Amino acid sequence: MRNVAVFSTIMLFSVLLPASAVTGVDVSTAVSQSAWNCLQSPGGQGPVEFGFARVYSELGHVDTTGIATIKAARAAGLQHVDGYIFPCVSCGNPAGQVSAAHSACGTSCGMLWLDIEGSSWKTQSENQAFIKDMVDECQSLGVSCGVYANWNSWSEIVGKSWSYPASKGLPVWYAHYDNSPSFSDFESFGGWVKPSIKQYIGDHSSCGVGVDYNFYPSGSDNEFSWHNTTGKPKLPVLSAVSGKP
Repeated sequence: MRNVAVFSTIMLFSVLLPASAVTGVDVSTAVSQSAWNCLQSPGGQGPVEFGFARVYSELGHVDTTGIATIKAARAAGLQHVDGYIFPCVSCGNPAGQVSAAHSACGTSCGMLWLDIEGSSWKTQSENQAFIKDMVDECQSLGVSCGVYANWNSWSEIVGKSWSYPASKGLPVWYAHYDNSPSFSDFESFGGWVKPSIKQYIGDHSSCGVGVDYNFYPSGSDNEFSWHNTTGKPKLPVLSAVSGKP
């Protein structure tokens, strides 16, 4: 009966996942090359085609485990692999945190995503200045960056209408755990009128590792245009943000 139940669950996920959805995962713990190979196999939410790992910790240092996880993903043949920075606000030097993450990840990271969430922030004006420095450092280094947030966290941390990252062309990856690989739930914030990625399942276990599931709709004009598969610096070209090329 257990095998039947597992098979039924896999089939249900497969039915719920649209044929046009590109599946990805993000992780904050170690993932081996063999686990990445497993994640790229059919089943569950579908074969993983892109991934994210934490490359800078809120404790104020480079996450070497995340760097190793990204290299393992590359070794497993995953073409679209990015890093995300969970900033240490109390540490200050936001530009230095971006620079340190970029130096550690090098060409292994296609992009760096700025994780804007949590409760360790300061006043909205201070937070805006902190994030602006991170964005400016991304552009100074010629590194493709994006923002991970949702309308609730963004409103609390910087104010819903603050749009500096969007005005600089950064795409948005948002979280809403509704088990639905669809952008139909998206609420405009921060100058973004259309997202690039959605994190729709959190705290899931797959192939023996803890993951969050994400999706991106395939077949559109900007599919993976925000990715840098070669590791060479480039800025994202998107139609996903109001006023962007």
